[in-house]
Amino acid sequence: MKKHMLRIVGGEYRRTPIPVIDAPGLRPTPDRVRETLFNWLHHLWDGQFQNKSVLDLFAGTGALGFEAASRGVAHVQMVENNPEAVARLRALRTKLDAKAVRIHQGNATVVLRRLEAARFDLVLLDPPFGQGWLEKLWPSVPSLLTAQGLAYVESEAPVVLPPQYEVVRHSRAGHVFFHLIRFAAAPENDNNAPFLQPLNPESSA
Repeated sequence: MKKHMLRIVGGEYRRTPIPVIDAPGLRPTPDRVRETLFNWLHHLWDGQFQNKSVLDLFAGTGALGFEAASRGVAHVQMVENNPEAVARLRALRTKLDAKAVRIHQGNATVVLRRLEAARFDLVLLDPPFGQGWLEKLWPSVPSLLTAQGLAYVESEAPVVLPPQYEVVRHSRAGHVFFHLIRFAAAPENDNNAPFLQPLNPESSA
């Protein structure tokens, strides 16, 4: 991957540069896609971000999660498996003094097993392409969402949703398809989404 720099496109941290490391499977969400996503959310949430909780399950550069924090959401839980990427995420969080952001180093499937009590208003799913991640994750997503929760999905092709999911918004940018979806039969859930409990003192910050 050619090294380059992203920027946060809106909110408190607008124009803050985000470095992009060269790592397998890391494919940061472009600025214009993030802008479109958060325009959708602004409309659907009536501009009310401050009471929302967000899970970024494949944080990578943190572009999506920090964009959410910049818009003023209450909690952002980032999950990332690459140690170098995690170090960059923590450095940027410190630079921004982004107190709403928590960062957990670990594999997405392992982390999901620790999320029994957590509920989020938005789950960000931007996994590496071509590895079948979405098929693995579909059964787990409903239990992560609040009653009106949404999931954002990026993929290399139009998403084929399992029954009971529905598309709220969708678009395409180049070779990337992106979708905002909901689980139509999601049960009533608590809007307070607790952070993950760390596996050990070094695993989460």
